[in-house]
Amino acid sequence: YQLKALLLRNHIHYDGKANWSVKHMRWLTDMVLPHPAQQIVLQEMIQTVTERIARLERLDNELVHQVKRWRYYPVVKAIQAMRGVRLLVAAGVIAELGDLTRFDHPRKLMSYVGLVPGEHSSGGRRKVGSITKCGNGRARRLLTEGAHCYRYPANISHDLQIRQEGLSKTIIDIAWKAQLRLCKRYQRLMKRGKHYNVVITAIAREMIAYIWAITREVVISPVNPKQRLSRVPA
Repeated sequence: YQLKALLLRNHIHYDGKANWSVKHMRWLTDMVLPHPAQQIVLQEMIQTVTERIARLERLDNELVHQVKRWRYYPVVKAIQAMRGVRLLVAAGVIAELGDLTRFDHPRKLMSYVGLVPGEHSSGGRRKVGSITKCGNGRARRLLTEGAHCYRYPANISHDLQIRQEGLSKTIIDIAWKAQLRLCKRYQRLMKRGKHYNVVITAIAREMIAYIWAITREVVISPVNPKQRLSRVPA
């Protein structure tokens, strides 16, 4: 944001499509600002962004390597059949919430994550407010980020088709049913004049219900206590 603001103050706009791509970084490197102090700031910011991109790539590669050794990996792979749920969202939600099958109903899971509306009741009066935001905030944020994908019409993209390879027909059918419902629900709520954040929250609330349904179709290997023992230095 600071780097982009520096460019805007100098009336410089990037005409390309993808920010922080190889082409964009090459364009930034070749740029010369009018004042020497601005040029120093630009070079420092480019260096910071380059280091951050390299760090994120290292973390992504390590996540791909480690998650395949996790006993919850079959669940992580299965819920990626849903639109808006790639590896980072899938692994993050399961890491934060654990075994979702411990909830006997998806409404309890929605409440646990804090995506249900709060309620204020007194006597015969009942007022429904904003979401409770109880439970795990990281999982709620990941679900909210994934919910943005449902603003587009239902579609099986090439990337989604690759993620669904090797999964059972039951899981794929659940994911397609979720996509049909959530895409229509997004459009319906927007036409009713609901605020964008309210719509995204409603989509995220139903997403976790379909994720719960998919996890019930996956068999998780039991825990081996011998592999969970910590080794401490003498």
